[in-house]
Amino acid sequence: MRRTAILAGGLLGATLLLVGACGLGVLIGARAQAAGGLPFQPGTVALITVEGSITSGAADLAGGASSTRIVDWLERATKDPAVKAIVLRVDSPGGGVTASDEIRNAVLKARARGKVIVVSMGSVAASGGYYLAAPADRIVANPTSLTGSIGVITVIPNLAGLLEKLGVAPETFKSGPFKDSSSGLRPLTAEDRQLWQALVDELYERFVTVVAEGRGLDPATVRALADGRVFSGRQALALKLVDELGDLPEAIALAGRLSGLGDDPAVVRYQERGLLETLLASWLRPPWQQVLIELGLVDEPLQYRFLP
Repeated sequence: MRRTAILAGGLLGATLLLVGACGLGVLIGARAQAAGGLPFQPGTVALITVEGSITSGAADLAGGASSTRIVDWLERATKDPAVKAIVLRVDSPGGGVTASDEIRNAVLKARARGKVIVVSMGSVAASGGYYLAAPADRIVANPTSLTGSIGVITVIPNLAGLLEKLGVAPETFKSGPFKDSSSGLRPLTAEDRQLWQALVDELYERFVTVVAEGRGLDPATVRALADGRVFSGRQALALKLVDELGDLPEAIALAGRLSGLGDDPAVVRYQERGLLETLLASWLRPPWQQVLIELGLVDEPLQYRFLP
């Protein structure tokens, strides 16, 4: 009897150890996948997605391309010796000026550390989506991708007439004449317009410079294209804004060849949100919030954004 109990206890203990080891392995694997893959993989291509409006800060249930998350992924891929190339899958109309610049800076750092960067354009890779793509080694676009939209926009709604009809008279206390210039509670003055246009012009020139340097083009050539218009992937190829036509598989194969991994390299996908988070984002986001995001009235006031 006692012997049977000892055997049963030993069997139970061994089972618990086995289950625990399997569980630990699953957790380690899941954590490694979320972080960009398993360690010590010999020669891989990291696939990072930039999807939706580009926003500053950490990701939340509003969705979009969080600069904090994407920069973190780029930095992890840059530090990983197994990663020889990075494919950025860009499907974004752009977004915040600073958020787009943060991602571009991380791309430049990755290139400086010897990583090959290939951009794969989805349906839209415009404005800020093109801004962060410009310094890549190669840009691959679908013939029907919409790209370009090189320029800056800020939208300041004038709500004064509406408030007057509603009988609302806001009282504003401010420390300077321009402190409420973007509030929308009063019409813009000539001085307000001059101030905001100067900011837009400065950031526009930076955009032109980024594209000229990234694509090896003369600034005057870029400026002639930088009137806010969008181009198809085929048009962008003729204008030297992209390098090749193709889809994501072609971009991955190109990254493999450029990094010496061949046409069919191993790919580590840096994961986007899980299914539960995606569903929560779609259910919990108020309809008006998406409208504000698309109009560029949230996040940063100054936007590298394509407004379809």
